Amino acid sequence: MTTTMLFLTFLVLCLTDLFEHTFGCTNILVTPGASEDGSSMIAYDADFVGLMGMLYHYPPTSSNTTTASDNGGGNYFLQKQQLEQGEKMDNVASVGRRTALRGSSDTTKMRQVYDWDEGTYLGEIPEAVETYNVVGNTNEYGLSIGETTFGGIEALSKQSGSIIDYGSLIWITLQRSKTAREAIHTMVELTDKYGYASSGESFSIADGKEVWIMEVIGRGEGKHGFVWVAVRVPDGMVAAHANQARIQTFPRDDPENCMYADDVVELARELGLYDDNDEDFSFSDTYDPVTFEGARLCDARVWSIFSHITEDNGFEDHYADYAKGQNLSNRMPLWIKPSRKLTLKDVTGLMRDHYEDSVLDPCHDVGAEDAHHPTAPILLFGNMKTHPLVWENEGDSYVNERTVATQQTGWNFVAQQRHWMPPELSSILWFAVDDSGTAPRYPVYGSSRDVSDAFFGVGPQDGVPSPILEFDLSKAFWVSNMVSNFAYSNWRNVAPVLVDRIKQIETEFLQEITDIDAQALELYNTGDHFGAIDFVTEYSVNAGNRLHKKWFKFYGDLFARFRDGYELEEKEGELACGCKISQPGYSDEWYKRIVEEDGDHYKLSMGVDTLFDNDKLRPIKKKELKSFL
Repeated sequence: MTTTMLFLTFLVLCLTDLFEHTFGCTNILVTPGASEDGSSMIAYDADFVGLMGMLYHYPPTSSNTTTASDNGGGNYFLQKQQLEQGEKMDNVASVGRRTALRGSSDTTKMRQVYDWDEGTYLGEIPEAVETYNVVGNTNEYGLSIGETTFGGIEALSKQSGSIIDYGSLIWITLQRSKTAREAIHTMVELTDKYGYASSGESFSIADGKEVWIMEVIGRGEGKHGFVWVAVRVPDGMVAAHANQARIQTFPRDDPENCMYADDVVELARELGLYDDNDEDFSFSDTYDPVTFEGARLCDARVWSIFSHITEDNGFEDHYADYAKGQNLSNRMPLWIKPSRKLTLKDVTGLMRDHYEDSVLDPCHDVGAEDAHHPTAPILLFGNMKTHPLVWENEGDSYVNERTVATQQTGWNFVAQQRHWMPPELSSILWFAVDDSGTAPRYPVYGSSRDVSDAFFGVGPQDGVPSPILEFDLSKAFWVSNMVSNFAYSNWRNVAPVLVDRIKQIETEFLQEITDIDAQALELYNTGDHFGAIDFVTEYSVNAGNRLHKKWFKFYGDLFARFRDGYELEEKEGELACGCKISQPGYSDEWYKRIVEEDGDHYKLSMGVDTLFDNDKLRPIKKKELKSFL
C-alpha cells in the first residue's frame, strides 16, 4: 500500500469513529513553584458511571522470590475481600494492619493483570523483588500518577497479546518507582516488554520536586508497547488535560525537560500520518488531531480551569472560540502561569467548576430549568443535562456541555507531594468518592498501611468485579451519592449549603494535618520511622471513618431541611416546630418564562384582597381573614 493510500485510510478513520474519546476524567497539574506552600499537586476526577468510588491499597512487599511452601498460592485481593466478608482463609501472612497472601510461584512470584476498564484477564508478569506501599494513586515515597484517556487513532489501540493496560500500568508503576523520572522509565520498560493493551492516554506524574505530562499511544498490531512523549512542566506553571492530547511540538535536545520514544515520528511516517521534518512534528496533531468534540467536550475544561487562574486577563476571551469548537487552530498553551500561587483549597475549588459565568455556562437556558444560580450544575430536578453528550432534533446534532465537575465520577482526589517532609510523610492524598463538586475530601498519607473500611475497596484491575449494584450504607460511595442526588433535585437552594459544608470540613482537616505532621515528624526524627507510619496510618483511617459518619448525618440534615419544596431552618422561640418555614419557589426569571410560554393559563382571577396559606397550600377567603389575622 502506498503512503498516500495509507494516509487516506487513516484520514477516513479520523472522520468516522477513530477518535474514541471517553469524555471522562480531568487532571490539573500544579508545580511546586506555583503552589503557596511549595508542594506539587495533581488533581484527578475518575469519571465513569460504572466505576464505584473506592480507595485501593497495595501493601509493601519484599523478597518476592520464594518457594511453594512459603505462603504461596492464590489471589491476594480476592481473598482479602473474602476475609472482610468473614470467610475463612488459609495461607495468609500479615502485612501491616491488613492481611495478604505472599507469593504464587515456586521461584518467582507472579502478578496477575486485569484490565481496569473491563475486568478482563490479560496475563501475568513477574512481581518485583520489592514493592512499595500504594494508597490510591500515591505511594510511600511521594510519587503520584493520574490520567485522562484521549483515545486517538483506534487502529493503534489494538495489540494482540499485550498484558499491561493503562490502569494496571499506574498501580504497578507506583509499586516500583520512587520519583517521576523513574516512573516514566518504568512505564516504558513495562509496556515495551509486556505490550500495551489500551488506547491513547495522557498521564500526570509528580513527585515533590517535578511534575510531568506524558502522552502515549500504542504502536498497533504486530508491535509492542507505545510511542510517547514526556514533558516536564516548568516550575511555577500549572498544566491540565481532559481527554484530548495536548503535547504538540517538543524539544529534541533537552533530556532534563523532555523525553520521548525513538520511533515517535518514525511510526507516524510508517503509517502515512506525517511526512514533514522531525522538528515540526506534533504528537497531538498527528496521533489525536483535535475535533469539534475534542475541543468542546474535552479541552474546554482545560480552558475553563486556565481562565480562572491565569495571569493573562485576555486568556478566556482569546481562546473562547476554540473552547466552543469554532476555531480548532487556536490551540491553547500546554501550561500557564497563575496570577497567584495556588492553595489546596484553590485546586479543590477548580475541581468543582461548572463553567459558571462563562460563555459555556449551562445554567441559564431552558435545559437547566430553574437553575439560575452561580454554582448550579448541569442537571436539575432529575433531568441529566449531560445525558447524552450528543443529542439530535429533526436531523441536527447538538451537545450538552461536559464540565469539570460531573455526576458520574467514581472517585476523585488532589494528591499533594511535599518535598520538605521525609519520604514516608511527604504525600497526602485528599480523597473523595462521587462527584467532585458535591463531596468533601479527606487526607490519607501515602505511607498509610491501612484504609478506612468506609472507603476501601478492590477494583476490576485486581480481578474483582465492582459491587456497583450493591447498595451498602457502610460504604462512603453510597452516602456521597445520596447527598449529591438529593442536591441535584433542588440545586439552586441546596448547593450553597452543600458547598459551605464541604469547605468547612476540608478546612478542619487542613488544620488537623498541621498537628499530625508535627507529631509524626517528632517520632520520625527520633528514629522511630515505623512509629511515625503507624501514627499517620491510624489518623488516616480515623479521618475516613469520621467523614463517613459526618456525611451521613449531613444527608439527614439536608433531608430534614429541604422537603416538599420548602426550606425549614431552626428558629429559637418558635413554639409549633422550632423552625422557620420558607417556600423558595422558582426564580423571578423562571416565573417570567412561565407567563411568556403559557399566557393566562395560570393567571389569578380571584380578588386581590385574598390571602393564601402557603404552608397548607390553600387560599383564605375574605370571611376567614379576621380569624387568620
